[in-house]
Amino acid sequence: MAYAIKTQIQDPAAERFVFAAQKTMYGGKRIAEGDVIFLFASENEGGQGLVARGIVTSSEATPKRPDIERQTPRVSVAVRRTALATKRLGRDELKRFKDWKDGRPETELNFKFYRQATNKIVGISDEASAFLNSFF
Repeated sequence: MAYAIKTQIQDPAAERFVFAAQKTMYGGKRIAEGDVIFLFASENEGGQGLVARGIVTSSEATPKRPDIERQTPRVSVAVRRTALATKRLGRDELKRFKDWKDGRPETELNFKFYRQATNKIVGISDEASAFLNSFF
């Protein structure tokens, strides 16, 4: 399974990234060393959407806090960049894909990243992974 992360990315051209205690949804908590991950620079943080593809070099679940009854699983990951995006893909390009049941990879990404606009790591389908690979 491949993954995607939408978060603040200061330098999209960096060779390595570390993302601490990132919120996970849609299977994102299962991310592990060796997994492919697509990096989206969050537009909420001044980013431009898809910027890079990488390989997870380490993954560690953030321990749950006993004082919080209900909390979203969080994971810290380190990533080695393997490619930079050559075409633009962000909120503007995905927002027209709103038919949640059409099975399109664009719709899957719009649903997982922009329906609830918080930054997060998500698991993505093989179809969405193949679609994202076309941007490199």
